[in-house]
Amino acid sequence: MARIHPDGWQALAVTGAAVREIETLHALKEALPDTYAVYHGVHWTQLKNGFAVFGEADFVVVSPAGAVLVIEQKSGNLLETPDGLRKLYAGVAKDVPAQLTRTINIVHNRLSKAFGSRNYRLDELLYCPDYRVKNAVSAGVPPERIVDATRREQLGAIIQSILPADETPLPCRDGLHALLSEQLALTPDVNAMVGEVSKVVTRISGGLAEWARAIEFSPFRLRVTGTAGSGKTQLAVRVLEDAARAGKRSLYVCYNRPLADHLRRIVPDEALVLTFHQLCQGIATDEGDVIDFSDPGCFAKLEQAFVERAPGRLARFDTIVVDEGQDFMQEWVAPLERLLAADARFWWLEDPMQNLYLRPRVALPGWVEMHAASNYRSPRDVIRFIERLTGQAQAAAASPLHESDVGLLTYGEGQAAQVTKAAVSQALSLGFRLRDIAVLSFFGREKSRFGTLDRLGGWTLCSFTGEYDAGGDPVHRDGELVFESVYRFKGQSAPCVILTEIDFGKLDENIRRRLFVGATRATMKLILVMSERTAMSVIEELG
Repeated sequence: MARIHPDGWQALAVTGAAVREIETLHALKEALPDTYAVYHGVHWTQLKNGFAVFGEADFVVVSPAGAVLVIEQKSGNLLETPDGLRKLYAGVAKDVPAQLTRTINIVHNRLSKAFGSRNYRLDELLYCPDYRVKNAVSAGVPPERIVDATRREQLGAIIQSILPADETPLPCRDGLHALLSEQLALTPDVNAMVGEVSKVVTRISGGLAEWARAIEFSPFRLRVTGTAGSGKTQLAVRVLEDAARAGKRSLYVCYNRPLADHLRRIVPDEALVLTFHQLCQGIATDEGDVIDFSDPGCFAKLEQAFVERAPGRLARFDTIVVDEGQDFMQEWVAPLERLLAADARFWWLEDPMQNLYLRPRVALPGWVEMHAASNYRSPRDVIRFIERLTGQAQAAAASPLHESDVGLLTYGEGQAAQVTKAAVSQALSLGFRLRDIAVLSFFGREKSRFGTLDRLGGWTLCSFTGEYDAGGDPVHRDGELVFESVYRFKGQSAPCVILTEIDFGKLDENIRRRLFVGATRATMKLILVMSERTAMSVIEELG
């Protein structure tokens, strides 16, 4: 059996598009002898420059002689055009032969630089496990270098015919493993998802959670402005873990209740995790206030009580972490500072692009500021799609996933629910489980057509009813499919996100931010469900 680098891939709990690449790894391992090596980038991040292996190669096979074969995998359906094979990504047809040529050129340049132009041999293969190429001559790739659905079972034999085992060793052979291992430079890690801990995510060497915690200054007041997926929540978790190990009292405060509930499940028990309004509630209760959560002005009264009163038993924390700082108000800062013990550490984490309430940026004079612009969570084509759609570059795409195939479905008048059901079915057909999927409304819960539903087709919805119990806890419907508004799902993520009820006339700043927030919740797959009028304007925008 072939040697697979890096190892650990068999333990990955993948879903969606990555399933097909893991299947290919299994096939290569079984079909090739142990004298062959296979390098891959499935669900891993390359530390050097964010690409998988070389450029965007899916797999690199090395023969016993040191010959190299780059395999580009295109799962799903393809289009055969007069100009060659095309693959649809979010409604845009991309040139498959051009992609393969670009990747081969990158590999050629890298090998030539490392070993000299005459000291290596490089070949290419296009693998289409789901599609039968009808006219291989016009595909744009040499027919003998295409393995489609009709030849899928012969993949191992075809590779060995291209890379014979008995060839004379090439000068590059002994240096290839070191070169490819350096290119991969992979380390596994764990990232928290909504309601569970994902078993498949990477930790970037020298990432935010590592180097931000290595900084020392006094008094410790650090403001971290980071884009979606840059690791702010992971940083918060590590900071709270540090405090627990040191026997320090810590407080985590965010704006959204779902995020607080999620964090509470994954941080040490010693850490106090609250929403801002829960913090206000604790102080008001200490003062003997009776809180009526059925009162529409309840939360405004809680905010006022927090600002005006000195803190009671909640006071004096050695570490305070404010997450979602873009949603906080200026007048909340001073009362939060009153909760600090002497020599306490105060962290402020924010993302201006997730400021959906369009609140003024909180001034924190004298604080040290740090910026993190790389999104390691969302597939790179998701980031590129949103940038094209909004006309703004908001994050550096650094995810190991690069071709997640952004989905785009449209609905007519009164058909949003029906088309959203179709989107869920599409996600399930790709291998996602219901628990991997989050359906997010582009609107707030009050304006969403789904806000009062307890079912979507045959699936029960897990959603917020809009009501609170006597203790101030939100009341949820108990269902199998998560439904939330884009507002309440900030700070969280899901393997597959279906962003539905996308309907707007003018692309203003609020619309841009909602698109950005909704899209960047996806870690593997994004499906957009748009009204027909919005889709028409989007298609015109994308050209």
